[in-house]
Amino acid sequence: MPHGPAGEGRARRRGVPPPTPAGAEPQVRPDRLARLGGWRALTTTFVSLAGLGMGAYLTAAHYDTGISLVCPNTGVINCEAVTTSPESYVFGIPVALLGLVYFVGMLALSLPWAWRSSRLEVAYARLAGGIVGIGFVFYLVYAELFEIQKICILCTTVHVLTFAMFVLVVTGWDDATAAWRARLAAQD
Repeated sequence: MPHGPAGEGRARRRGVPPPTPAGAEPQVRPDRLARLGGWRALTTTFVSLAGLGMGAYLTAAHYDTGISLVCPNTGVINCEAVTTSPESYVFGIPVALLGLVYFVGMLALSLPWAWRSSRLEVAYARLAGGIVGIGFVFYLVYAELFEIQKICILCTTVHVLTFAMFVLVVTGWDDATAAWRARLAAQD
């Protein structure tokens, strides 16, 4: 590798840190993924965006009868039967709208800045959202299987996304609280 300013610039662009002078501490430079909040932040953001898209589609189909669901409506797989059933409302609010609102909130709590936040409240809010979401999924799956006795593939997609969000949030507690623990350690 060439030495001097030109060689150092090329090395930095390739991700190779500059040489450390003798006796000096090496610089620790975070990589791009870490600056973005890590793979978990990117994955939960993607899951939230996918859920937001599904929630928007199901909400639009709920309010606009001109929008037909891209799902079979015969036999056990019947999105129309599920999305128009009495169980598709909770406290008079369409479940599709609740899903949309859920993923809007989870998107805000899943963006990289939220995963890097040193505010413990953000991590707790994300955890609470994951728990509420998976609890609601259990209710909805029960309703589909035992009350409506029909399955909605689109709803199942939302359930899988919610489950993925729950797993990512619960298993990422250490990632979520790392900045808070670092701030706490710095205060000591």
